[in-house]
Amino acid sequence: MKLNELRDNPGARHKSKRLGRGIGSGKGKTAGRGHKGQKSRSGVAIKGFEGGQMPLYRRLPKRGFKNIFAKNFQVVNLGRLQAAIDAGRLDAGQPIGAAELISSGLVRKARDGVRLLAQGALTANVAITVAGASAAAVAAVEAAGGTVTVAKEVAATDGGDAAGAAEGEAGADA
Repeated sequence: MKLNELRDNPGARHKSKRLGRGIGSGKGKTAGRGHKGQKSRSGVAIKGFEGGQMPLYRRLPKRGFKNIFAKNFQVVNLGRLQAAIDAGRLDAGQPIGAAELISSGLVRKARDGVRLLAQGALTANVAITVAGASAAAVAAVEAAGGTVTVAKEVAATDGGDAAGAAEGEAGADA
């Protein structure tokens, strides 16, 4: 095979119909849009409009809700953690946190924190600090001789929760 013999498969490149290029083309003048009306004009998109009939998105009932306070955690599984340690990207002797996971390439962004899950096997003795961890993951790390610290981060922007937290602390002291 030579460079001048390279070809696309037959039918791989479809030539688009050139609209509005004279009556001989078969798609001249109105270019297949018909005469007048909203749909013959440019810049018109009628998404969801069904000609006055009640549109589908209004016929169907509303369902569920979007939790605006939901946390978006980055997931790290034990198997990937062990693979990074084996590859030398993480040092099991040092404490592991979100910054170390980002620098090792296990996590791209911390988002609302890192959540440790138990998929895969961990054999290294590690001390890891994460925003959340499943019970199975904590058990697996402790079985390997390591520790998991779940950091409870209190958001500074939660105005109403600060008073509740203060009452909770006062109640705990009493």
